[in-house]
Amino acid sequence: MIELKSVSKTYGGRIKAVDNMSLDIDSGCIYGFLGPNGAGKTTTIKLITGIIKPDGGTILVDGDDVQKDPLAVKKNIGFVPDDPNIFLRLKGIEYLSFMADIYDVGSGDREQAISELARRFEMSNALGDRIQSYSHGMRQKIVIMGALLHKPKVWILDEPMTGLDPKSAFELKTMMREHADEGNTVFFSTHVLEVAEKVCDKVAVVGSGHILFAGSIHDMKKSGDASLEKMFLEMTQNA
Repeated sequence: MIELKSVSKTYGGRIKAVDNMSLDIDSGCIYGFLGPNGAGKTTTIKLITGIIKPDGGTILVDGDDVQKDPLAVKKNIGFVPDDPNIFLRLKGIEYLSFMADIYDVGSGDREQAISELARRFEMSNALGDRIQSYSHGMRQKIVIMGALLHKPKVWILDEPMTGLDPKSAFELKTMMREHADEGNTVFFSTHVLEVAEKVCDKVAVVGSGHILFAGSIHDMKKSGDASLEKMFLEMTQNA
């Protein structure tokens, strides 16, 4: 569903945020992207979503090339960035309507999608309020709702649990599992190993723009006798 082939990105001509990265992410999978701050996670996500262009390499999403057919790729993606502080002067319902317009979601479908997402995230009573009045967690939820209401095949979530209360975090993890079980793909970044261990089918550990490990949590544990946390720290420190 998502394929990276020898992808690189350099900032300022000298800082290699992503260095010759190759990665295959299957359909029907929750794929965790793990690494410390500055490892290249957000840059990789921005490359996959077409926000920035790679210096070299190829990125495919559901068979479409991100550089050659960016609109086809973006129609298939639901993207949640790492900063939910956007369109703060809009009301929640105005923001969701704006997102539905962008993705050509019809009036009947959007009403149903908004109603369902608002119910699951307990946001129904807040949609008439301006986003600037929301707490950080509520802003996170409205951005997630906006990213998912067009029912994309591929969810790309950058630290999506940040700021969510336990109930909302549990609901999002449940939705991620449901989405993957329907044959779709969830790709999300995190540095919280506990979340990755409980949720992910497969993970990639990244450090200094390189893939240090790619596979299942089970395979990662089998590769050594140390705890998952200790193995992660050793991988990223060596990088």
